Amino acid sequence: MLSLTLGDKLQPLRRVLCLGAHCDDIEIGCGGTLLRLQEQNPHLQFHWMVFSSTPKRKKEAAKSARLFLKSATTFRVVIKNFRDSYFPFQGARIKDCFELLKKSFAPDLIFTHFRDDLHQDHRLICELTWNSFRNHLILEYEIPKYDGDLGSPNFFFGLPDSLCHKKIHNVLSCFQSQRGKKWFTEDTFRATLRLRGIESNAPEGYAEGFYCRKSCFHGMRLRKYEKKQ
Repeated sequence: MLSLTLGDKLQPLRRVLCLGAHCDDIEIGCGGTLLRLQEQNPHLQFHWMVFSSTPKRKKEAAKSARLFLKSATTFRVVIKNFRDSYFPFQGARIKDCFELLKKSFAPDLIFTHFRDDLHQDHRLICELTWNSFRNHLILEYEIPKYDGDLGSPNFFFGLPDSLCHKKIHNVLSCFQSQRGKKWFTEDTFRATLRLRGIESNAPEGYAEGFYCRKSCFHGMRLRKYEKKQ
């Protein structure tokens, strides 16, 4: 499996945008990757935006974001209170948030929901991400749920066991309001990480999977390949 690096000396990875419909989505979908990116690059800036919350969940989300972004150079956390499960009926207002966001933050990398996610809130956030950010590297993360909509990711971030443990511990400790859900367990999160690790043959045995719709790579490998043709 070919290993890739995000950014280079001429265009380093600096600004990362994380988008989630609900308060624990970003952490579940790409929390381990965010931790690893910070280990690899100590100069990252994050904009973290959640669109639905309650007063209790907002406190949990703020605490969690601080834990996951602890090593970031700078970060901003924005937590909205759009009505859970009603995003398609609030689309115009949510779209306005995206219009303001793209004027205030210019990301190098974006994490958002999977386009074919069966949760209507998740799908709308993904759709508006692509509407607003048309010239960006966008990675769509996945959320395990009762709908059974896990697919076949084509982009993986390998993770060591230490970061898997950190991700899972942060999620379970911060989001106490979700502990009553049968799927909200260490087993669920670790099993997903292990499955994606097997699929990608990650050296560490674990990985988070993403859907990359389009990307453009420049470098010696690509030029040599073109020359042979």
